[in-house]
Amino acid sequence: MLRTLSKALLIGAASLSVAALSVTAVSAAQTKLRIQTHYAPETPSGKLLAEYVDNIQVMSNGEIEVEMFYSSSVVKSVETFDAAATGILDCDATGGAYQTGKNPAFQFVGDIMGGYGTPVQQLSWLYYGGGMEAAQELYNKYDMQLVGWIVYGQESLASTKPIAGIEDLKDWKFRSPPGMETKIFEKLGAKPIVMDFTEIFTALESGIIDGADASGIANNVGLGLYDIADYANFPGFHSMPSDHIACNKAVWDAMPEHHRRIMSTAIGDLALKSALTFEKKNAEAVADLKAKGITVSAWSEEDMQTFRDAAQATWPEFATTPEAKALVDAHIAYLTQLGLVKK
Repeated sequence: MLRTLSKALLIGAASLSVAALSVTAVSAAQTKLRIQTHYAPETPSGKLLAEYVDNIQVMSNGEIEVEMFYSSSVVKSVETFDAAATGILDCDATGGAYQTGKNPAFQFVGDIMGGYGTPVQQLSWLYYGGGMEAAQELYNKYDMQLVGWIVYGQESLASTKPIAGIEDLKDWKFRSPPGMETKIFEKLGAKPIVMDFTEIFTALESGIIDGADASGIANNVGLGLYDIADYANFPGFHSMPSDHIACNKAVWDAMPEHHRRIMSTAIGDLALKSALTFEKKNAEAVADLKAKGITVSAWSEEDMQTFRDAAQATWPEFATTPEAKALVDAHIAYLTQLGLVKK
């Protein structure tokens, strides 16, 4: 009897050991990611990305480890996507608009310009208007996986000259990201100069440019642009870029499903926090800038509509590939439902 009991206990202990080893094997899955962003760590967007990284590391119980590179410290901002696709990095935390040279379709996942009015509208297109399916097909074509979007709201301009309306755009030299924006502003009389995000401050300081399209007004403050520029516009209207988290597809596919789910879910939290954070921080930044003597101009509805008209007239010029046309058609259909594009 005693011998039988001892044997049963030994078998039970062995079974528990095997189960424990199985649990250990499952929980030992490790994902190590190198991610680059163009944002400086002290900007609101940089801090929010740091929070995202902390969240995915904690929620994975340390199974996901991230080495984060800020201010495009490994490669230039525009090169981040390729660096991730080729394995120099693992993930890209910049935005699709930097990749319009590859395919103009990236313009319409990065910054449609003159389209949506709020982050919620733009995010609803991605998740509920057919946007994710169309965008994922585009990213996968270049060996990348779109994890999700961060839309912080309308951007504001920084300028060393008055920027109170359409008339002030004539001969205004400003930093522009690559892509459709250069065409739209050229039509309105401005002189866009494409340069890397990290070069803006020096170019403003040296007078190479009169102004810059960099980011939302709170991020612009974090970048120190209004230490040089005495003029801004708010609320913004011209650009509402979608920053993204996009990863090397082979790296993404090799990750355990629960790691992928953690990263995808956490970016929804990041998107909401970004929109809410900038609603508050932009208002605080405007009040602070005005108190310091910075001229902050709200454009008239007529001037804003002139810009939207120029932007929407430019969309077809960039719909020159099947992927771009599919995205433009998807945007127009959804914008029409929202009443932002008239039939």
